[in-house]
Amino acid sequence: MDDLALLRREFDAEDGSFLLQLRCDLHWDKEAFSRLEQAMRRVCARQEGRDRLERWLVEGYWYLADFVPAHTGHPDFPRPEPPEYYEAALERLHDLQTWFVSGCSPYIPEHVWPDL
Repeated sequence: MDDLALLRREFDAEDGSFLLQLRCDLHWDKEAFSRLEQAMRRVCARQEGRDRLERWLVEGYWYLADFVPAHTGHPDFPRPEPPEYYEAALERLHDLQTWFVSGCSPYIPEHVWPDL
């Protein structure tokens, strides 16, 4: 599946998506999150410097960066991973939102994004 198709599935919270599992099952699927954020990074790189962005993409990046921290911040949300993992993941969503909307990565070009 190409990155835009994957993001469309994720942003629409289709069956098996990270977002659907998070929202309905209260389950943070690390593999699904990894696929999602990697696709988001690749799309950011391809969109960098473009003057026009598709609304559904802008809405998706915004929604994830806003909804995920709010939803998972609830005290009853299950967090089996160390707190540092979730902090890094939420920071990643914010950084990706910034990169996508501004068209400029918040990091130097040589930056290596660590796996989450």
